[in-house]
Amino acid sequence: MNTVRCDETPAWVALQAHFDAGARHFDLRRAFAQDAARFDAFSQQAPEVFADLSKNLIDARAQALLLELAEQCGVFALREAMFAGEPINTTEGRAVLHTALRAPRGAAPFGDEVHGVLDAMLAFAETVRARAAQGELRDVVNLGIGGSDLGPAMVVPALDACAQRGLRLHFVSNVDAHAIDALLRELDPRRTLVIVASKTFTTQETMANAELARAWFTAQGGELAQHFVAATSNVRAAAAFGITTTFGFWDWVGGRYSLWSAIGLPIAIAIGATNFRALLAGAHAMDEHFRGAPPEVNLPLRLGLLDVWYRNFHGFSSRCIAPYHQGLARLPAYLQQLEMESNGKRVDREGRPLAVATSPVLWGEPGSNGQHAFFQMLHQGSEVVPVEFILVRRPAHAHADSHAKLLANALAQSQALMLGKSAEAAAGEAAPSASPRLDAAVLASHRSFPGNRPSTTLLLDELSPRALGALLALHEHRVFTSGAVWGLDSFDQWGVELGKALCSELLPRLVRGDVAGLDGSTAGLLQRLRPDSN
Repeated sequence: MNTVRCDETPAWVALQAHFDAGARHFDLRRAFAQDAARFDAFSQQAPEVFADLSKNLIDARAQALLLELAEQCGVFALREAMFAGEPINTTEGRAVLHTALRAPRGAAPFGDEVHGVLDAMLAFAETVRARAAQGELRDVVNLGIGGSDLGPAMVVPALDACAQRGLRLHFVSNVDAHAIDALLRELDPRRTLVIVASKTFTTQETMANAELARAWFTAQGGELAQHFVAATSNVRAAAAFGITTTFGFWDWVGGRYSLWSAIGLPIAIAIGATNFRALLAGAHAMDEHFRGAPPEVNLPLRLGLLDVWYRNFHGFSSRCIAPYHQGLARLPAYLQQLEMESNGKRVDREGRPLAVATSPVLWGEPGSNGQHAFFQMLHQGSEVVPVEFILVRRPAHAHADSHAKLLANALAQSQALMLGKSAEAAAGEAAPSASPRLDAAVLASHRSFPGNRPSTTLLLDELSPRALGALLALHEHRVFTSGAVWGLDSFDQWGVELGKALCSELLPRLVRGDVAGLDGSTAGLLQRLRPDSN
């Protein structure tokens, strides 16, 4: 692809000039006071997701220049190359076709293969659900790590309202055996299905847990092939392990994009074939929006460009994810991998060191829990952290008062971040918990808030499979956009490999006590960590 790196474009120079000329001092309170239509101008509807971008530190000029930047960086051409199945993962020579996994039959490359696996996987999921309904199965254990865990482990609780009752889903990823031990001692192997999720069937953590699960199961004298299934492309290795039922996927499915593939088997078991297809349909609707909507109303594009504006011009180094829905408790962790593994890189596609910062740090917790943990820092800390609120208008429960409180809390937090509170306003308020000995001016300083802190609000009507699919695809394409602007290969993950390689070298050393050639710190720690160490 003939693309241009962002810092080499005329639009980048114009954005820097605009920032230096006054955009760095943009004030949200003044912007709303001067423009009664700001909310309308900076909010929009996309498939299943309404987005309010009006509380962000951006004006029409910056947005227009960012759209020019996308054009000059070749974002649109790269987008078309991705959908067409060209090998845009250049370091691995692979296509990037997670969008094909949710496209209707005949609408994307590899359609027959994709739908063949999908149909077989969903048919199997329905048989598992039927066995559970008859009392033959009660627990499903998914063994995976990274994308083979984070996607399903996030989606299953998010769509709990659609889940089959009496069937429990469990996720084990950590190689720390405390996790799987604690789970297996609570399960009946005769009523348990184990899914081993590993594309290569060699992932160290997953296979270590699979060995423990197999030993636990065979100790009970059960029929392994009836209770173990694999999501893998290495059918031979799975068969050698004792698994005869496998569902495969392709090298153009990256781990962090794999929940739409056979890796989604635990999702399909939990919510059923119809709901799984709705999840895919919601993602496909967002794919079509990203591919076809005009740039000025293309929500993934606008969000990705806003991320560039914040990271490279305002210098914001992190973003807080605050989903105000308990079902989305694992969404921040899922988005951490999606964004930080994709764009946490320091060289461009040609291997040249970048002159600009890339991925922010993503972090967060569900609301309203976060309000009693880290929101203090968001409101009054020395760092400005953009916050992304995710709200769901209609709950899946019948407790209207509780849901109203939840939504009011979210609105109040975004409003407080923007408005702040002056020392003068604080001085005029009663503060019953304050020390009576404290000087009034000092107290007012402690109780003032700078405000003008940015936030985005994403609103779903309900947390349905279709809406969740659209929300996740929105974030995928947002990450694609910022990575394309920065000139990255957003689809490899070489940074994961070094630790794996060193672990393979250190593991036998830990057993033997061999520290020859190691640095002093690693040698000293290794000796102290050996089982026979005093």
